[in-house]
Amino acid sequence: MAGASPDGLRERKKARTRASIRECALRLFREHGYEATTVEKIAEAAEVSPSTFFRYFPTKEDVVLQDGMDIRMIEALEQQPPELGPVAAVRAAAQQMFASYTEADLEVLRETTALTLTVPEIRASAVDELARTIRVVAEALARRAGRPADDLAVRTAAGAIIGVIMAITLPWEDWPGQVTIPDTFQTIDEALALLEAGLPL
Repeated sequence: MAGASPDGLRERKKARTRASIRECALRLFREHGYEATTVEKIAEAAEVSPSTFFRYFPTKEDVVLQDGMDIRMIEALEQQPPELGPVAAVRAAAQQMFASYTEADLEVLRETTALTLTVPEIRASAVDELARTIRVVAEALARRAGRPADDLAVRTAAGAIIGVIMAITLPWEDWPGQVTIPDTFQTIDEALALLEAGLPL
């Protein structure tokens, strides 16, 4: 039997390192608070150098915000039948992605959501992360449509989809103690259904 390819082994090692850094960071945030936890402390706990930390996460905020959700989402989107329109495909992919989440995954998502709600630096960076997500979704939709990622229709579709998600998730003052992660996914799906239907009012 042929052995694993060097590229595959490298990618798995990188994924393990990334996961370890993030796991250590979230543990230290719980134990000592976000502000008191430095990149140096995270790197030490993960047994990597600070420079290695920054290769995986450009900022400390990114440890919280770059949760791999977009990777799962794009993988699920690429599995959708080509005859589905962009919004229908995203809805199906989001449902598939959410179904793949374990209770442990959801607990981490609750934890990172709480950090995003309460830490001003993370809240500010979250908007930039949404802008990056528009680009990632546009690239995926472009591949499905056989168009360039900077195509106006592709960018518009991606922006509309992420705009709907922002409209549901950005009223952060409504979150604490009132909105659950499953409720939010359900509301996002309902909102995307309105977009798919042409936004009837």
